Amino acid sequence: MSEQAVQAIDGSEQAEAPKKTEGSSAKKAAGTRTVPKWETDARDRVRAAIRRYAKPLNDLVARDANEGDTRLLITDFLCAGLGYDKYDDLTTEYQVKGEFADYGIRIDKQLVAFIEVKRCSQKLNVKHLRQVQMYAVNEGVEWMILSNGQVWQAYHMTAGLPVVIDLALEVDLLSDTASLAAKTDALFYLTKEAFKRRLIDDLWRARAATSPKSLAQVLLSDVVADAIRKELRRQTNHNADVSEIHRILRGEVLRPETLL
Repeated sequence: MSEQAVQAIDGSEQAEAPKKTEGSSAKKAAGTRTVPKWETDARDRVRAAIRRYAKPLNDLVARDANEGDTRLLITDFLCAGLGYDKYDDLTTEYQVKGEFADYGIRIDKQLVAFIEVKRCSQKLNVKHLRQVQMYAVNEGVEWMILSNGQVWQAYHMTAGLPVVIDLALEVDLLSDTASLAAKTDALFYLTKEAFKRRLIDDLWRARAATSPKSLAQVLLSDVVADAIRKELRRQTNHNADVSEIHRILRGEVLRPETLL
């Protein structure tokens, strides 16, 4: 995105809202949400931090900086961009049964998330997720964040046997395909203000409800299978058996990983 385009976005977002006229509230479109000042301020702060740290982050990637240097940038971003107090909200090297999580996030003195940091050039993977998952399970924490400075991922853990892990959000700060607004929207959910109001929980529920696994379960339900049978009969005059529809959906239509 060019600097001119970014300035245009900022200008449109920061423009003064038109003054209300008599009867304007009655004419307001149904469902329009009034954005509270705390949210506007948080989004502005995140947007400014993405711009501010783009060059330092690019420099870290270019020189293949180590994990320690990456952690310095992430600490600054957590404070300047996401609104956490370095001393009150962040705990580094949080000890969990002899192991150490890179960060623990506290809100109102309550531990709400762990952050695992990897060097800026290292791609985040399942091994890293399992590492931070161990910390979360042992401490009863629902939220896990992975970051190499460039990519940020937030996962929700639902306790049980086995535990259920859902990816709630992922954002690449150096991506050329995502706009500044899209990056801001994603990272907003990791701000202290949004975490405190549990807005990320709403995001997770929405993502989980429409995940491939959730949709696969719906498609395999008896109600949907019977509806498919009726539609097939209407279109082809063939009265397929529901068990046969289930077999074909499982074996030939749906991806195997959605059936786990």
